[in-house]
Parts: sequence; C-alpha cells; structure tokens
Amino acid sequence: MKELSMHILDIAQNSISANASLIEIIIDEDIEKDILTIIIKDNGKGMNEEILKRVTNPFYTSRTTRKVGLGIPMFKAAAEACDGFFEINSKMGKGTVVKAVFKYSHIDRAPLGNMVDTLLTLILSNPNIDFIYVHKKNNKSYILNTKEIKEILGEVPINNIDVLKWIKNNLKEGLKDLNENL
Repeated sequence: MKELSMHILDIAQNSISANASLIEIIIDEDIEKDILTIIIKDNGKGMNEEILKRVTNPFYTSRTTRKVGLGIPMFKAAAEACDGFFEINSKMGKGTVVKAVFKYSHIDRAPLGNMVDTLLTLILSNPNIDFIYVHKKNNKSYILNTKEIKEILGEVPINNIDVLKWIKNNLKEGLKDLNENL
C-alpha cells in the first residue's frame, strides 16, 4: 500500500469484523527519536492463540471470500522494511492490539497519507462504533473522540452530513495545528 493510512483502514476493518464497539487509533510521530508508532486497539472478540500465531502469514485468512489475508502481513512487512517492528496481541473476549513501529526518516517508509478521509470513512460507515483518534507529534497532540461527540449531539446521528463536515474541519485544523511550529 502506498500510504500507511490504508493499512490503518484495513486493520480497523478487521476490528469492525471482530464486532468491536470501540476502536482506538494512535499515531505517535517522535521526530527527535526518529520513530513513527501506529497502534490500533479494539474491544472486539479477539483471537485465540492458534489464530494469533498464523495471522501474520499471508496465506492464512479467516475470510471465506478469498484464500489469502494480506492486510496484517503487509503492514508487518512495511514496518520491518523500515528498520521497525510489528506486534499483535489479542485475548479472546477482550480485543486486539496491533502495533507497528517505523524508523521515521527511513527512505522506504510510506507517507502517513490522508488520515482525515480514513477517519471520515470509518465514522460514516460505522455510526454505532466509537472511535478515539490520538495523534501525537513531538510534544503536541490532537484527540478526536466520537463518543464525546455523540453525547453532545444527542439525537442527531454522527453520520449526519453537517456533523461530518464539522468533524472533517476539526480533523483538518487539529492536524494542521499539530504540524505548525515544530
């Protein structure tokens, strides 16, 4: 995949398939330490030990629509190709945590990509799931929490077009502020 945001979208889709009601996406850009960390956590059904051992194998998938599962293996390969590492931990009935660490300045590291559109896609398509997005860059951070937004909205659905426009602008401004004055 040409952008890391596509990997994030793919892993989040796995969380949705695992019946998660809460998905946390954490991005930590530590430029001083030259490290980019991406964590996707969910409270879905989790995986047993046997599946957990096999999930990084591209020739294993739990899907019935195809015979290979490339999302997790490709994310793992992307991290390892950039002097980083990949971890996945899961507990049945508790959820899964996927962590990919990259050398920030590595020449082969794909760009982060369009996180605004990635998050909007997830929120629009899954209004009953809560998303927490935390993006850190050195000593600054931005947080979007759909559970808090839903509480403020009351009866107005989070996938209402005006709400989505507000979320999009909030994400753009938050990420712009994160990148200013570094």
